[in-house]
Amino acid sequence: MPDPSTPGGEEAPRRRLSDREKVVRAFFRDDRLVSIPAKPSKRDLLLPVILDRCFPEDRDYEEKEVNMRLALLHPDVAALRRYLVDGRLMTREAGIYRRAQPMDEPG
Repeated sequence: MPDPSTPGGEEAPRRRLSDREKVVRAFFRDDRLVSIPAKPSKRDLLLPVILDRCFPEDRDYEEKEVNMRLALLHPDVAALRRYLVDGRLMTREAGIYRRAQPMDEPG
């Protein structure tokens, strides 16, 4: 059946979702992380998304602020903090956290 929403009635080609997009769809609901993936491969795909959503600026963050920002996504802030540091996405020194990677380019 032709698609009336496209000119000429042809069906628009669908773009395939990337692995990261699939994982984000599976683990996020209404901008909240419903659970932390148990599989490291899925967790590794989500951590850059969490980093960019919670820590948009390349600056120092005190641990209290890190906890508050992560709590907006998921209650287990200690696990998320640990995964971000262990995954080398953030650095931690004397209770101060900082992005270890620049922001992803939009697109």
